[in-house]
Amino acid sequence: MAETTQAKKLKVLVIAGSPRRGGNTDRLLDQAAAGAASQGGQVKQIVLADLDISPCLHCDGCIQTGGICVIEDDMQWIHNDLREYDRFILASPIFFMGITAQAKAMIDRCQALWVIKYRLKLPIALNPQMDRKGVFISVGASKYDNLFQGSIATLKSWYVTLDIKYSAELVFPGIENYDAVSKHPTALKDAFALGQQLVS
Repeated sequence: MAETTQAKKLKVLVIAGSPRRGGNTDRLLDQAAAGAASQGGQVKQIVLADLDISPCLHCDGCIQTGGICVIEDDMQWIHNDLREYDRFILASPIFFMGITAQAKAMIDRCQALWVIKYRLKLPIALNPQMDRKGVFISVGASKYDNLFQGSIATLKSWYVTLDIKYSAELVFPGIENYDAVSKHPTALKDAFALGQQLVS
């Protein structure tokens, strides 16, 4: 009973990194979000392609402002969500052996949070006693052995900066057609189970 009560308090931030709506990555992400919600997680989804997120300028303005990015766009409230939430799911297809430009821009703009952690020596999490965890979901059209390695390295580095434990990835090579993941024998069920496990 204690675990169920705790799970209901978990806030899950679901980040859609694909520029194409309703495709394979979104379908997996929707299932993972549903899995988290089925265990009592309070789920919020953000779609990066719908937001105004400029790339990082490496201007060091966030050093002068004490960890506040000087670019005024949607990253301002995303920074707050990244500090407030307890569980994280980032989903991105693979473009040229890496995550999408939308996902990478969001990650790069977390330099301001890097400043809070490593320059100011302050906690990133607004609820530091909560154990924060994150996962990665991805698909790629090719079947290279190292197709996801670069993206996983990026996600791990980002999660470390945000004091989030990288818990798992769910990745599928050879997924190209718009509805290909729906024809995979286990993909959607695996995504639902991943969401469940994230909040259990």
